[in-house]
Amino acid sequence: MTAKIRVMLVDDHAVVRVGFRMLLSASPDIEVVAEASSGELAYQCYAEISPDVVIMDLSMPGMGGIEAVRRLLARDKAARVLVLSAHEDTAHPKRVLKAGALGYLSKRTAPEELIEAVRAIAAGRIYLAAEIARKLAVHDISGNPGAVEALSEREFGVFLQLARGQSVNHIAEILSLSPNTVGTHLYKIKQKLGAANQAELTLIAMRNGLIET
Repeated sequence: MTAKIRVMLVDDHAVVRVGFRMLLSASPDIEVVAEASSGELAYQCYAEISPDVVIMDLSMPGMGGIEAVRRLLARDKAARVLVLSAHEDTAHPKRVLKAGALGYLSKRTAPEELIEAVRAIAAGRIYLAAEIARKLAVHDISGNPGAVEALSEREFGVFLQLARGQSVNHIAEILSLSPNTVGTHLYKIKQKLGAANQAELTLIAMRNGLIET
């Protein structure tokens, strides 16, 4: 008998986790072996659970999904992560793939495609939702990267936290940085994006579809 694909679900909404658990468990070759309500908890229990695939939400309190992906891959280069997000822009998929995730799906994806994606990623293959892949291709062909994409990986992570209204001290704590370092990133971010304050950063994030309105 072939071993089942062992999945860890990471999402801060318990109802969402229940739904995905039921959906995935209906497939005879997939087993949900663990759940986590934050990136921090996923990182802490990953080594003990050693799942075949991690299904990661992006918009969670604390460090968030992108930082969690980055840390998981830093700890285990063989980690296989599928990001399942409400965001359908091009910036998020690019960042998570660069961080080491193997796949990106919208939460509006059909159930059959989620199962197909889990199987592909368990086998070490990259999987992108067709519409997201199309947007990425069109964006690359246009050759016109936006100001947000000029941000470094660390700046992008800080930018998302700032756009969500987090304080410098809180960002420093959850990203394991000093407040001075976060302040330096904040200065560079505002320079690159032409923003005068945190409220304008939030508006820029909303216009780019990076945070939910």
